[in-house]
Amino acid sequence: MEFPCIYTFLGSGFLFLHSLLLSSVSPPNMPQGSLEVFLASAKGLEDTDFLFKMDPYVILTCRTQEQKSSVASGSEPVWNENFIFNVSEGAEELKLKIMDSDIGNDDFVGEAEICLKSVLREGRIPPTAYNIVKNKEFCGEIKVGLTFNPEERSPRDYDDRDEYFRGWKESSHSDRDRTSRRDDSSRGRRHSPERERDYRGRDSDEDGRRGGRRRHSSDED
Repeated sequence: MEFPCIYTFLGSGFLFLHSLLLSSVSPPNMPQGSLEVFLASAKGLEDTDFLFKMDPYVILTCRTQEQKSSVASGSEPVWNENFIFNVSEGAEELKLKIMDSDIGNDDFVGEAEICLKSVLREGRIPPTAYNIVKNKEFCGEIKVGLTFNPEERSPRDYDDRDEYFRGWKESSHSDRDRTSRRDDSSRGRRHSPERERDYRGRDSDEDGRRGGRRRHSSDED
């Protein structure tokens, strides 16, 4: 039975799983760094207060990170505030939830979602108006600017990982080579014509010596 093929198949499988694990833990193409959010202003908000002006504020959420703006005034509030979020694997969107501050329970005004793919790729998006939606209906606009500052990684981080992976792969190849050499050696011992002739010659010499001893013994008798 040919075992080297099995070792080659298993080795390739382990290499694939190992590279998949490395990419999932520390994906080389996934940008990491900090996201700076400039919350500029909003307009066209639905005023939920009947007697007084609304007091809107914004809850900004990026994955598990949440920050809150100051409370502004009126249906066209201006904040001009900056917020910093850490960006890592899985950060795909920024959620903005606009609330109206009231005594007791705050009222929900609307929300907006901003996809982060463009800013992660381009690095900066100037203040842009995004639609605010409530119950799938348009209820205003909010202006937000985005800046992505990628994290500077040391080349050693990649070198260490590549060196480890390269060493693991070379070790796997060495194990397969040793296994292949042992199998070749075993086949050589079983099927080598030179070894078989050598064994036959030794057997013939041994039989000749035994026959000579038997004849010599008969002559003495």
